[in-house]
Amino acid sequence: MPAVGAMLRRTALVGALALAGCGGVGAPQHIDIALIGFNDLHGNLEPPRQSITVPGALPTERVALPAGGIAHLAGAIATLKARTPHHAVVSAGDLVGASPMVSSLFLDEPTIEAMNQIQIDFNAVGNHEFDRGWRELLRLQHGGCEKFTVREPCQISQPFAGAQFGFLAANVLREDGQTLLPATGLKRFTEGGAQVTVGFIGMTLRSTPSMVTPAGVAGLRFADEADTANAQAAQLRAQGADIIVLALHEGGATTAGATGITEPSCAGLSGDIVPILERLDTAIDVVISGHTHQAYVCDYASVNPQRPFLLTSAGQYGTLVTDIALRFDTRTRRLDGKSARNVVVQNAGYQTSAGWVSPSALYPSFAPDAQVQSLIARYQDAVAPLANKPVGQMANAATRQTAPSGESALGNLIADAQLWATSAAQAGGAQLSFMHAGGIRADLMPDDQGLVRYGQLFAVQPFGNTLVVKTYTGAQIRALLEQQFDRATSPSERTRVLSVSRGFSYRYDLSQPPGARVQAITLHGQPLQDGQDYRVSISSFLATGGSDYSVLAQGRDVQGGMLDVDALEGYFRSQSPVPAPATDRITRLPASTTLATPEAAGR
Repeated sequence: MPAVGAMLRRTALVGALALAGCGGVGAPQHIDIALIGFNDLHGNLEPPRQSITVPGALPTERVALPAGGIAHLAGAIATLKARTPHHAVVSAGDLVGASPMVSSLFLDEPTIEAMNQIQIDFNAVGNHEFDRGWRELLRLQHGGCEKFTVREPCQISQPFAGAQFGFLAANVLREDGQTLLPATGLKRFTEGGAQVTVGFIGMTLRSTPSMVTPAGVAGLRFADEADTANAQAAQLRAQGADIIVLALHEGGATTAGATGITEPSCAGLSGDIVPILERLDTAIDVVISGHTHQAYVCDYASVNPQRPFLLTSAGQYGTLVTDIALRFDTRTRRLDGKSARNVVVQNAGYQTSAGWVSPSALYPSFAPDAQVQSLIARYQDAVAPLANKPVGQMANAATRQTAPSGESALGNLIADAQLWATSAAQAGGAQLSFMHAGGIRADLMPDDQGLVRYGQLFAVQPFGNTLVVKTYTGAQIRALLEQQFDRATSPSERTRVLSVSRGFSYRYDLSQPPGARVQAITLHGQPLQDGQDYRVSISSFLATGGSDYSVLAQGRDVQGGMLDVDALEGYFRSQSPVPAPATDRITRLPASTTLATPEAAGR
């Protein structure tokens, strides 16, 4: 079993590094440091019923390991910490936001409290840390019960104490030029009279404002990632940092597949992080990345020998954790070695309609941390009556999987529900609705009896957006549809095509010039008229121009509505059994082409 054997040899090497130099007299020649990284947890406190594919016992064999769950993640981190007294735990963003109900219903306070128990050191802010606005982000850091959202804070913890670790936001600037949160942090390790200082820079991607509600980042400026990191690296060196780690909420993807999870590989590395890496100062030693929900460990020197960064990403939802080993030479004051591997946070398994997904003895399993499990159980008990409440029936699943046109069955279903909730006969009722892919966070799967529960709806739409009806001219709707294609899609982001409600349809051809790509727009079989007014139902996120759909901020005659998840619940209660809509409302020309449709929407 060469792949597993290689991984076990790497484990033994990392363990040997942790023990070297500890038994000598006086200052050791080397100090060994463990960095433990993860990213894009998104408040997934319960096991997310996902598996990670890894090499099996035979060269061509692949094994699916059940993975995730915050208590199991805590166990994995504790195991990695135990190998050396010198360690730091770092999250590369989206620790919270777009979270399942057990965290999101309580404004992600449970996730912060779990991280406090795990004793992580730093979290670089990601775009989803701004989902509820920067003031709510500051509340998560500093604590308190001041209300900034539609949901109530401090429902269980009274008062909420805030994070006992540092949120870092080096490139998030207030109007006075000061950072919203600290840019950097330091951690010092001492052994036998020798000391090494590790500096940490944390930041989010520059395009964060295009991914969140504009009001949530009003008054803030998001600076260039590479320029900011380079400036902060110089300051950290001046403060005595011997090693510099950049936790950056931006990422990429590789083509390494399952092998690249446990063995380093830069094969096919692509994505928005690459041009950033090409501009980074080589004073930076390690880049812990995120945002794309992809897993990789990459020695970037194999891509560009002039940029010898160790680049890592631990996928999503706490299913993986990155084990980074650094060896520091106390005499030369330089790193003498660095390596990394992604460790699967293997749990006890889970049931599917096809059977039980079992753990594998080829890889370690991690027992759940009892203290963290007890914390989560409090919130599970509190949320269970609401989460388990039946809301209706479905004949089959509705998923986020995009059709060649870019629409999805679940997106169309949500658009139908929004239209149903806002098309009342009284004046101002909506005539059509749009739904963006980034606002859909889970597939909708009925159980064996076809039953759907409220907790599932909440997992689909966890943001707490309200519905808004606005008036747009036909010309503005046409401009919106054209705007979908102004930013090219790539393998690291989901299509920007908006799903549409029943009765609305159009065709588009990307070979045509801007302004002529969208054709044959109809509403209930009638051509859309540029000069005519139409009432449109959308989320409050889109209504302010979120996700760069700036045309949607131009509407008039605004009428507010209910919470989006309440509208979806009402639709199920009224329309059950709800079918999964067909994905035939939008047509891409020529029909043989497809859009890039990865699973990383609105990260």
